[in-house]
Amino acid sequence: MIQPSPAVRIFLYDGVADMRRSFDGLSSIVTQSLGRNLLTGDYFVFFNRNRDRCKILLWDRDGFVVWAKRLEKGSFQSYKLGQVDRNAIEIDSTTLAMILGGVDVNSAKKRKRFAISA
Repeated sequence: MIQPSPAVRIFLYDGVADMRRSFDGLSSIVTQSLGRNLLTGDYFVFFNRNRDRCKILLWDRDGFVVWAKRLEKGSFQSYKLGQVDRNAIEIDSTTLAMILGGVDVNSAKKRKRFAISA
């Protein structure tokens, strides 16, 4: 299981990604559709139309990493809450872990925590 640091920014692509794409194809979505810099260390999460496949693109100091998961049964939850920023939804590492682990994010209650307003 992928476990990013809580300091890492994670963006869900709010569209359908072709899972045949790899480093260069996913990179083009990040730069052209999302308008983001690939070298920041942010995680970029993509799902296919059936939401049974997921890929995560990230920069790891000296190169790109593509993490992939294919579900044999079921699908990843569609997640539409949060901050919308040019075709991307920003989530935290806990929410990513819940989505990848099959937890229904909408029915899970998150307790209040201190947060610095940006």
